[in-house]
Amino acid sequence: MGLGNMGGPMARNLLKAGAPVHVFDLSAEAVQAAQAAGAHVAASPAAAAAQADVVVTMLPAGKHVRAVLEGEGGVIRAARPGSLLIDCSTIDVDTARLLAAQAEAAGVAMVDAPVSGGVAGATNATLTFMVGGPEAAVERARPLLALMGKTIVHAGDAGTGQAAKICNNMLLAISMIGTCEAFALAKRLGLDAQKLFDISSKASGQCWSMTSYCPVPGPVPTSPANRDYAPGFAAAMMLKDLRLAREAAAAADAPIPLGAAAEALYSLFCAQGNSGLDFSAIIRMMEGA
Repeated sequence: MGLGNMGGPMARNLLKAGAPVHVFDLSAEAVQAAQAAGAHVAASPAAAAAQADVVVTMLPAGKHVRAVLEGEGGVIRAARPGSLLIDCSTIDVDTARLLAAQAEAAGVAMVDAPVSGGVAGATNATLTFMVGGPEAAVERARPLLALMGKTIVHAGDAGTGQAAKICNNMLLAISMIGTCEAFALAKRLGLDAQKLFDISSKASGQCWSMTSYCPVPGPVPTSPANRDYAPGFAAAMMLKDLRLAREAAAAADAPIPLGAAAEALYSLFCAQGNSGLDFSAIIRMMEGA
């Protein structure tokens, strides 16, 4: 369920591995692409779930996951007893735990398994899955997740996969802002971006945002900066994750001053009409572009 920029490639990797896949999405174009790759098209989420041993969801937000899973026509009620639900969406921890409890009451196993790795990871089956749920359910999910990713970490009980994703992406947003500030300052000081990369990528400033996703054109050919910031991970999605981090921090009474500052900056960036750009494009605002 959910054949967008992430779910579509994930479904295709399952098909490539020989798994029979039934799909549903509100986008006719996305469904047609999956069908062309060999998927069977279901008339509804419930219809797809009724034919499956495992149901995978990859949806934009918690409200969409609840709309698909809950209620009379939802996947939880339609799923076969003993089947497994794997939610790869990024949603709030409380919703993940609520849905896991509902699934358990219905005799269905469920894990929350949000991902890291972006569209490239989904396409190349190199995603990292952060999985929350009972050990037995996680082990059932592991072989299927291995067809879509290369790293699978059992984070703990229900909801801890979402907790891990929220913490990881908050850190990513903060480190990307710092990396962008460094390159913007280097430009003002007359230091060539490639020279800064050559130095900092081998020095104490090294981080993933620098070495794998460099926000300026040139140093890392595969980064969105070399595709005019076409999103591997859109700024709007980063802002969503930072809001989830704020909500989780408030519920846990945890101070996150840098996370809050990152959310404010991405909120401003998106308000300026940049929500569809990659989140690394925030360097344009820092450079005054």
